[in-house]
Amino acid sequence: MHDPLKFYIDGRWVAPRGADRLSVINPATERPLTEIAMGNLADVNAAVAAARDAFPAFASTSPAQRKRLLQRVLEAFMGRYDEIAHAVMLEVGAPASLAHEWQAGIGKRHLEQLLLTLETFPFERMRGTTRIVQEPIGVAALITPWNWPINQIICKVGPALAAGCTMVLKPSEVSPLNALLFAEVMHEAQVPPGVFNLINGDGPTVGAALAAHSLVDMVSFTGSTRAGVEIARLAAPTVKRVHQELGGKSANILLDDVDLVAAVTAGVNSCFNNSGQSCNAPTRMLVPAALHDQAAEIASGVARSHVLGNPEHPATTLGPVISARQYQAIQGMIAQGIAEGARLVCGGLGRPADLLEGYYVQPTVFANVAADMTIAREEVFGPVLVIQPYDDDAQAVRMANDSVFGLAAYVQSASLERARQIALKMRAGSVYINDPAWDPAAPFGGYKQSGNGREYAEWGLEAFLETKGIVGWGC
Repeated sequence: MHDPLKFYIDGRWVAPRGADRLSVINPATERPLTEIAMGNLADVNAAVAAARDAFPAFASTSPAQRKRLLQRVLEAFMGRYDEIAHAVMLEVGAPASLAHEWQAGIGKRHLEQLLLTLETFPFERMRGTTRIVQEPIGVAALITPWNWPINQIICKVGPALAAGCTMVLKPSEVSPLNALLFAEVMHEAQVPPGVFNLINGDGPTVGAALAAHSLVDMVSFTGSTRAGVEIARLAAPTVKRVHQELGGKSANILLDDVDLVAAVTAGVNSCFNNSGQSCNAPTRMLVPAALHDQAAEIASGVARSHVLGNPEHPATTLGPVISARQYQAIQGMIAQGIAEGARLVCGGLGRPADLLEGYYVQPTVFANVAADMTIAREEVFGPVLVIQPYDDDAQAVRMANDSVFGLAAYVQSASLERARQIALKMRAGSVYINDPAWDPAAPFGGYKQSGNGREYAEWGLEAFLETKGIVGWGC
């Protein structure tokens, strides 16, 4: 890896304008991995200027040229695959298998899917005598989160490149090392200078400056709903496009005909994946009232079977959460669940007794959770599952939709047709029936306070394009 105290601007590694530094902490040990430079307004201006200068030439490239560029990016990414997976394991705390197979692996799948999308994507078409042209929107600011870092980097950078946009990436300052490696991938792939730029920094300084910048045409942001609201506010005076993927509190409806052991097991494991730090995690398990206690017992057994420990150990299935701040926030939510009367089935407050360091949260299950409890309404973003009883299918749908969020929803049933009918009624951007395989060609994004716009495949590509109608072209 190049010097983490430098930024990648205009095809070169450059020193920051300021002297601020931040330690990158290993959440498994609570000790620093390294330091990164923290950007300021001058760094933002330099990166945006480089992207603006590079835009006319890159926007004029053909889709075929950009596809060849993306193929080089994929090849360079695969050459650094193991390094990137290792960096994510260290800085995020993802177990080694998760970091390698999914944290890094999902980046590979996004690039492969985007290459397939480009084979048929209609950048230009005729409608009667009018020519419809899809053109790059301009300079894009890409602000990405810490929980699935390389996934969110590639599902923004990839389609921005494919569209012909230039960009400035601000990765999360909590997990920036994989992003620095990705900048090396972009350099090795011979992305033209100024097309891709990276600066590190925090949200209130660098993120805010990018969102408000008059030479930025679009902001693509993934993170909390609170931060998304602020970005939209900052972007409003320049009327730039704001594309957001925000928080979630996803319901998982188990219908009364399910294989209860299989459905509860899959639901718990999905909730706890990545230590519960996924915006689309199925954190609310809705079960028929008659099956509630049995489901809680099964869930407790599954939760207790998880192995907490150092992400480097092959047996580990659950790593630490990302930071001391996140650990304390989760502890506060668990305490509030107990105080509000939810039944603690397993887990609870404090670190596991056998782990003396690291931000480890006990895998926690609450049962008999009422709809108005805080843990049923607010995103915990940790390995905490709430189980809620319902009386009939109609009530289950009402409960699932009774949320300010609408990112994802889940339904399990022995009857595919019955599950389909439930899925059609759920107010969420993605609905998953019977624990399906992940689909990189499916649109991803949310209803309500879970954001706006969609990512992945052609939906992600369209987000970075403007539509022009040339009337009279065919006359």
